[in-house]
Amino acid sequence: MLALKSKLLEKIDATPVKTAKKVALAYSGGLDSSLCAVLAKEKYQVQELFAITVDVGQGQDEMDAAIQKAKVLGITPIVIDVKQEFADLWLSKAIQANSSYEGYPVSTSMTRQLIASKIALLALKLGCDAIMEGSSGKGNDQYRMHNVFKLFAPQLDVLVPVRDFDLTRGEEEELSKELGIPITEVMQGGDDKTLWCRSLASGAVGLNQPIPDHAWLWLKPPSQTSSMPTQVSVKFDGGVPVALDGTEMSLPEIVSKLNVIAGSHGIGKIDIFEDGIMGLKSRELYEAPAAAVLLKLHHDLEQFTLTKEELDFKAGVDQKWAYLVYHGAWFSPLKDALDAFIQTTQANVSGTVTAKLFHGTIDLESRQSDHSLFFPEIRGLQSRSFNQQLCGPAAQIGGLPWEVLARRMSKVAH
Repeated sequence: MLALKSKLLEKIDATPVKTAKKVALAYSGGLDSSLCAVLAKEKYQVQELFAITVDVGQGQDEMDAAIQKAKVLGITPIVIDVKQEFADLWLSKAIQANSSYEGYPVSTSMTRQLIASKIALLALKLGCDAIMEGSSGKGNDQYRMHNVFKLFAPQLDVLVPVRDFDLTRGEEEELSKELGIPITEVMQGGDDKTLWCRSLASGAVGLNQPIPDHAWLWLKPPSQTSSMPTQVSVKFDGGVPVALDGTEMSLPEIVSKLNVIAGSHGIGKIDIFEDGIMGLKSRELYEAPAAAVLLKLHHDLEQFTLTKEELDFKAGVDQKWAYLVYHGAWFSPLKDALDAFIQTTQANVSGTVTAKLFHGTIDLESRQSDHSLFFPEIRGLQSRSFNQQLCGPAAQIGGLPWEVLARRMSKVAH
């Protein structure tokens, strides 16, 4: 083991990197950013390091742990609270867009870009000549953050130690031990928690690797789920949740409460093969109880209030929206244009949807909306709202193209 550690340090010493004097570090307190804090001065010759921690809803425990770890590293983070901004300007749009990239509700995809924008702007204000962050060269975040860094601070260098030194996760851990950096990960690969979703060991989960029950934060295993169902009622205004069970509250409050409630019923577990930005598949684990509930209820309310043509076109827009956000294009002109379209569709997506949560399921029970397009007195089979005989000629005209196809088939066959 000592030989391995020695080789790692030799590898660091032998690898040439760009140096910088004043650096803004994206610091979360995790393995990667903690290692960056040490290597900044040891290898990159940084004279002044500004560790910046952006609070996107990680929770007070995680924020406290990051600050406590910073003391061990000899740094004092600059904390930027963007929880409300994330909820109002980012998360609300994700709900309106029914956000899903291959089954993942694009959470870290959003927060990495929000974090990068805040760090880039502050780096300029502090007079930095470079920005440092802890992405791996095999992951998605390097692209998301680089895109935003270059949009907001194009003149600054971007330093990525894990990528610069071509480190594996295991080598990062060994190097951290060698340098006296505490390792606090629950699973190898760490986790990323936001208000909206939590990812576990991104890119580090084996094909058939079992996941221990203690690895989950909100999700309860089947043996520990609630024995009685829970009814939840969510009120939407313009496609955004504004009340839970009849009580008006902020979006962060609604999400926080639903994470606990839905998680207690085993709702929100995501275990998928994901096609990353580089087009390479990885097994990804997420827990998103509130997202599972809110996205299902929002989509149902859209089905209740939007026209057939709106729904058909919006499905493609939603898919493209999630694709762009996942691929680091939150600030792109096309994403802005999609936002504008989605926003116009949400004017009528207002109402209340009630569901029963139990044993991993979300059963819709009732819907109420003044904007509903559901009129059973017209469509219902028990009503006499119009003369059905009028549809006979319409069906005959509509069927003519099919008669033409049949004639061609017959002609070609003979």
